[in-house]
Amino acid sequence: FSPLALALASRGSTAAVPVTTLVALLALWFGISVPLVFLGAYLGFRKEPIEFPVKFSNIPRPVPASSWYVSPPFTVVVGGVLPFGACFVELFFILSSMWMDQFYYVFGFTFLVFVILCVTCAEITMVLLYFQLCAEDYRWWWRTFLTSGSTALYVFLYSAFYFSKLETNTHLTYFLYFGYQFIVSFGLFLLTGTIGYFSGLWFNITIYSSIKVD
Repeated sequence: FSPLALALASRGSTAAVPVTTLVALLALWFGISVPLVFLGAYLGFRKEPIEFPVKFSNIPRPVPASSWYVSPPFTVVVGGVLPFGACFVELFFILSSMWMDQFYYVFGFTFLVFVILCVTCAEITMVLLYFQLCAEDYRWWWRTFLTSGSTALYVFLYSAFYFSKLETNTHLTYFLYFGYQFIVSFGLFLLTGTIGYFSGLWFNITIYSSIKVD
């Protein structure tokens, strides 16, 4: 964010963030966010570890060769298609309000689209995780995060396509547009990836708790 603000300030733009505002943001970061990080780490280390419903060995077993449709690149690329399809129509109006000074007032419908996006991320992650577990591949942690997190990649690519509709005349326009869109897409990546991870964790605990071992 700071390079974008400095780029605007170098051109004397009124959209540039004042220095006092940047200092206030840094004060909020070091005065609130950083202490909360250490507090969360302290509380996290004091909590009991997650109890899994079955016993497992600490020695990792070899993962057998799987089909191409269960491979990590394929599942990660495919995992973001459905969540993106659930929100790309509304994404057009959001980008129009951001970059073409159009009014946006359907916030209730946007909230509904957000709920559909979260549900779709959880569902597609659990479905692909099921196929992964059926292929005896237990390495699900980061794959579930990347599977639903890849939605942000499609959002960024769509924003690049939307950029062709805008009138650009300087390199600063490219820098600001793609800079802000990268920040938004990265935030969406963290959000959807977190949803995918926790849905995968819940799915694992649920299915393995139903196993009866005599």
